[in-house]
Amino acid sequence: MARISGIDIPREKHIVIALTYIFGIGRSIAKKILADLNIDAARKTKDLTEDEIVKIRTYIDNNFKVEGDLRREVTQNIKRLIEINSYRGIRHKRGLPVRGQRTHTNARTRKGRKKPVGIKTKARVTG
Repeated sequence: MARISGIDIPREKHIVIALTYIFGIGRSIAKKILADLNIDAARKTKDLTEDEIVKIRTYIDNNFKVEGDLRREVTQNIKRLIEINSYRGIRHKRGLPVRGQRTHTNARTRKGRKKPVGIKTKARVTG
């Protein structure tokens, strides 16, 4: 299994798809990486030579912020927004949608499951 940026990329998939397993690399960036390194995108990961894997690894390390560094930067950006009490920071703090989506209906991903309203337990009658 090839290991790039601390991630074991799958052997049986095409290298374009396998690179997307790395946080911060999507399809378009994966295609750009392979085009710059002159590697065929249709090849499977297991068919790459060790030299090609090293070239991909060094190219990613030199040109992109991925995995832990990127996650840390995103978290720090969110913390900064919360700290300065911006509108977006307040939405993050309250667990509501940040980018202007409606909340009257939908928004279940951010808000969580529906909370039951008005459900009363029936009083037991003993006799």
